[in-house]
Amino acid sequence: MTDKQPLSTEPYKGVHDYYPLDWARVSSVFETIRRTLRLYGFEEYQASPLERAELYESKTSEEIVSQQTYTFTDRGDRRVTLRPEMTPTLARMVAGRRRELVYPLRWFSIGNRFRYERPQKGRSREFYQADVDIIGIEGAKAEGEAVVMAYEILRAFGAENKDFRIRMNSRSLINAAGEALGLSPLEVTEYLSVIDRKDKMSAEDFETARAVYRKNGTDPLELIEARTNESVDAVYQEFMELIEALKERGMDNVEFDPTIARGFLYYTGLVFEVFDTNPENPRALLGGGRYDGLVALYGGEQVPAVGFAIGVETLIDFLTTHNLLPQAVSGARLFIGTPTENDIASAQVLADSLRKQGVSVLVNVSGKSLGDQIKEAVKRGIPYFAAYGENEATSGSLKLKTLESGQEDAVSKDELVSIIVR
Repeated sequence: MTDKQPLSTEPYKGVHDYYPLDWARVSSVFETIRRTLRLYGFEEYQASPLERAELYESKTSEEIVSQQTYTFTDRGDRRVTLRPEMTPTLARMVAGRRRELVYPLRWFSIGNRFRYERPQKGRSREFYQADVDIIGIEGAKAEGEAVVMAYEILRAFGAENKDFRIRMNSRSLINAAGEALGLSPLEVTEYLSVIDRKDKMSAEDFETARAVYRKNGTDPLELIEARTNESVDAVYQEFMELIEALKERGMDNVEFDPTIARGFLYYTGLVFEVFDTNPENPRALLGGGRYDGLVALYGGEQVPAVGFAIGVETLIDFLTTHNLLPQAVSGARLFIGTPTENDIASAQVLADSLRKQGVSVLVNVSGKSLGDQIKEAVKRGIPYFAAYGENEATSGSLKLKTLESGQEDAVSKDELVSIIVR
C-alpha cells in the first residue's frame, strides 16, 4: 500500500476562503448596502446560482458566454451554468409571476457570482455582488432613481463626491447616431463592442477598429460630439436633462461620457459606471443601465427595467483606499474574563443578562491567566474586555478595557450595555 499525498489546503484558484474576521468585514459592507436600500423601500430577494445555460446565451456578452461561464451538463443531460450575473435570473423570476407582482418593483439581491477569468485585484472567479433593480417604471425617473441609489450607497460609507465620478451614456443615443449614419442594428451592436473594449486596446488598434463604421468620414461618437444631426441632438438634449436634474440634487460628480458602452447586449437606454478618482485604484466600482426587453424574452409585453450591480471586492478596495471600511467584529463585542475557574458560573449569569439586552458576549471557560485571556480577546478582534470575579460580583463594578486603545474605565454592570452597543 502506498502512502497518499495529503490534500492541499489551498482553495480552488481564483476563489476565496473567508475566515470569520474576513467574512465579518464583507458582511459589514453587505449590511450598509442593505440598510441604505431598505431606507428607500427596496426589498431583498434571492435565487439559486444554478441556471439553464440558454438563459445567458442570447443576451449576455459573447465574451462572458464563450470564455467566462462555468457551464456543464448535469446527469439529466441538461446544460447548466453557474450564474455569471443576476439580471437574467431576475428577469426570469419577474416573468414567472408578472401578473401577481405589485409594480413598480424595487428589488435587490446580494450573493455570489462566477466567471472563469484571470484572477486579479478586485476580480476573482467567484465574487460577491449586490444587484439593485427598479422594474415597472419607464423613462428618466427610474433611471435617475437608479443612479441616485448607486450614489447613496457610496455616500452611506462616508464617501464624498470628490472620491468618485459617475459617467453616464445612452444606448438610445448611440443607436440614433448609428441609424443617422446608415449603420444596420448589427453594425451598431458591433460598434458598441468596439467601444466597450477601448481600454483593452491600443489607441492605434481602437482607431482601426472604429474606422470600419465610419460613413463619409464620421462614426457615431463623432456624430454625437458634432451634434449636427437633428434627431441625434434631440436624444442628446433629453439625456442631458437627466444629468442636469441629478446635478441639481447635489451630484456634481455626474458627467456625460459617450464611450461608456458596457458589454451586455440587453441594455436599451441609460448605461452608467462609477469610477474611483484615487489614482491608486483607477477602476470602475459599479455599473448598470436600462434593459427594457429582457423580461419579454419569456413571453408577454415588454416590462421597463433599470438597475446596476456593485462588486463587493471592488467596493472594499475603494473603501480601503479612502479609509472608509466599516469596523468589523466577527463575534462577540465583550470578552468576560474569569480570574479563576470558580468565577465562570457567576460570569455566565452576567453574560446571560447582557445577552438579553442585545450585547454579544464571550465568557472565558478555560484555565488561562487573565493576561492570556486578554491576548485571546485581541486575537479574536473583540473590542472590549472585562474581568469578572468575586470582587466584581460583590461591588457591582467592573474595569472595562477598550482593547484597541488600552483605556480602562470603572463602570457599573448597568452601564455596560450603553457603552458596548453605542
